[in-house]
Amino acid sequence: MTPRFRRPVRTGRVAAVLAAVLLTATAPAAADDDAPASRAPAVPLRVATYNIHAGAGQDQVFDLDRTAAALRDLHADVIGLQEVDVHWGARSAFVDEARALAEKLRMRVFFAPIYDLEPAGEDGERRQFGVAVLSRHPVLHADNHEITRLSTQTPDPVPAPAPGFAEVVVNVRGARVHVYSTHLDYRADPSIRAAQVADMLDVLAADRGPRILVGDFNAEATAPELAPLWRTLRDAAPGGGGTFPAADPVKRIDLVTVSPDVGVAGARTVATEASDHRPVVADLRVHRRGR
Repeated sequence: MTPRFRRPVRTGRVAAVLAAVLLTATAPAAADDDAPASRAPAVPLRVATYNIHAGAGQDQVFDLDRTAAALRDLHADVIGLQEVDVHWGARSAFVDEARALAEKLRMRVFFAPIYDLEPAGEDGERRQFGVAVLSRHPVLHADNHEITRLSTQTPDPVPAPAPGFAEVVVNVRGARVHVYSTHLDYRADPSIRAAQVADMLDVLAADRGPRILVGDFNAEATAPELAPLWRTLRDAAPGGGGTFPAADPVKRIDLVTVSPDVGVAGARTVATEASDHRPVVADLRVHRRGR
């Protein structure tokens, strides 16, 4: 929940980066029209969200195979990930976690860095940290959107737009579905999260069709700063169990939220200590656009 990366580094606004890795061929894009959603047939879609704690479990031991096993056990079609390291540092063995997990799970991946920093050494890769989306379905489009952030990488930070709000459009058996993965500010002051909610809603407002927003919100669904979300979306697991800390959760801060045209067949929190958070998985139903 709380970032641990506070070493001072160079300042500057990080450009939005498109870093999609498609491990299998994608299908052609579905037509984007304004026709109302067809009500038959509905298409099943299992979606999950998981803050992977950079591959370290509740025991603070880095074990990406354990992370992959926890993800595999969800049997999800699309998974939003948070706290993903890409060549970040020794704590995660400088691994490209987004690509490695995609390969282990045989899924497509889009990684959206929040931070994109100089290499640790002369011959190293750029150090990145952010969110990602894994998908078993073809990825038609992907974006790394900016939202308001208060950097953990600079001294005396001020709120400013920064990337790390991932959006992918996936083709789910003919249904064109927007899936977003987010990681909101962890600090006690809710003002940054409130600004982030407004920014995310602006992004969602530009899209049509089924929309699914998942992530680590660092606030419970009843928090005042999240209230504007519920005018556009609904909580897929309002009675779900706590998600943080994983060993004995006392807060439900990891959420799957959906637009009104997405059906919810069920949702649950999954007990595992492969991270300091627990994942949430939801069985959804989405509709193809009318012809």
